[in-house]
Amino acid sequence: MARQLRAEQTRATIITAAADLFDRQGYESTSLSDIVGHAQVTKGALYFHFAAKEDLAHAILELQAKAAQQVMADSEGRGCSSLESLMRTTFAMARLAVEDPVPRAGLRLATADVTLRPPLRHPFTEWLDFATLKFSGAVKEADVHTEIDVGVVAHSLVCFFVGTRVAGRSLEPVGRLPRRVAEMWLLMVRGLVPVHRRPRYLTLATQLEREIRTG
Repeated sequence: MARQLRAEQTRATIITAAADLFDRQGYESTSLSDIVGHAQVTKGALYFHFAAKEDLAHAILELQAKAAQQVMADSEGRGCSSLESLMRTTFAMARLAVEDPVPRAGLRLATADVTLRPPLRHPFTEWLDFATLKFSGAVKEADVHTEIDVGVVAHSLVCFFVGTRVAGRSLEPVGRLPRRVAEMWLLMVRGLVPVHRRPRYLTLATQLEREIRTG
């Protein structure tokens, strides 16, 4: 039992170290030797758990997928409107990226040349499906203009969210991400939501950003 626990701890240490390096240096620029040194483990320990760098990347993407699915489920469980659920999900994912190197690295790996193994889906596909579902609900609830093309708006949101992090990685600290997500939503709410419903969602965007900033 103790041996199994040590093995699990070592595996988690390796994943965290790899995630930190993948996020800071990029997948292509990080070697297994870099990961061994950063994790402070032996090469034998690393190869016991992961045969190749691709296996590590896949493990990180799997953990990110589980975290994202949990975030979506938590937002769904609140019983709030479709648009609020979507907004809360994006802010929760921003919080994960700020606080945890694994989902943060997962976001960077999603834009790298990493082959995904079934049944794992590409995170952007999963996010796009969720955003499409929520915007469809928001149309029915009259929280967004009824004439919008749901697929186009969902695609734009995912690209906006991902692009904010990709661009920000080189320009500013990751802690700025929640503010950028708030700015994204302030723009989208003004463009998508009928005037009489805007105050609720403009206030929500500011509130959710403040909650992350103040912990």
